[in-house]
Amino acid sequence: MRKSQARITDVVLRDGLQDEPRVTSVEDRLLIAAALVEAGITDIEAASFVNPKRVPQMSGAEELAGLVSERPAITWRALALNRRGVDRAVAAGFTTVTLVVSASAAHSRANAGRSPSEAIAELAPIVESYPGVDFSGGISTAFVCPFEGDIAPEAVTEIAGAYADIGVSRIGLADTIGTARPQDVEASLEHLRGELPDVDLSLHLHNAKGQAFDTVDRALDLGITEFDAATGGYGGCPFAPGAHGNIATEELVEHLSARGYETGIDLEGLAEVRKLLTAALARGTPVAA
Repeated sequence: MRKSQARITDVVLRDGLQDEPRVTSVEDRLLIAAALVEAGITDIEAASFVNPKRVPQMSGAEELAGLVSERPAITWRALALNRRGVDRAVAAGFTTVTLVVSASAAHSRANAGRSPSEAIAELAPIVESYPGVDFSGGISTAFVCPFEGDIAPEAVTEIAGAYADIGVSRIGLADTIGTARPQDVEASLEHLRGELPDVDLSLHLHNAKGQAFDTVDRALDLGITEFDAATGGYGGCPFAPGAHGNIATEELVEHLSARGYETGIDLEGLAEVRKLLTAALARGTPVAA
């Protein structure tokens, strides 16, 4: 029997490295990117175009843009929080950009320096400015916020609706600190699906106590088959205290396979990526205190 297809976006180059105490060199990040491709990953979040003074681990993002032209069959994603970030990403050559808005007002202030409504208001003219760019919309702290606690499904649906109104219909919901209860994620997904049935949904899961895999199962039962993950389970958010690492790509591949889903990703290839990550972080420059 042929397996169903599931799609994994590996985010180790961005979310995986942004919370590490060392800055990985651009040269090492390029080696890791090539190894991810060799492992069969076709969707990779390569960089975040944010202020390098606030997130020094993401410095040198422009130098990664050569990946886009060298391997055009791969979807290379850049993340941006504002016009400055989008301008930089597009100028560097990225044509697939993820915008991010926090569902929590407190996290939005800490992460982006503005409220969710202010962030949304800035997005429409940015999207209009770049009709040739494929934009996705990320919603961070979509279920639990380290400052505010549980996030109501209505708040998430409101932001998703604002994205849809400006033409961004691929929405990723992030359990930023990794403590969301699977049943609460399911309830939010069902509410959003009921209000916005035409939106394409994906999940970005961090994993505090293994509960993320139960969340994956509930999402699969709802027909959601796109997930973010980071090889090695690296990751976190510098502006979300207590954030746990991402769900590990290799563990997610095995879990999906057991559920009857094919990803096209080779586990031996991911083992090589993990070796490169370990070596690259050991060589990295310590982040200044």
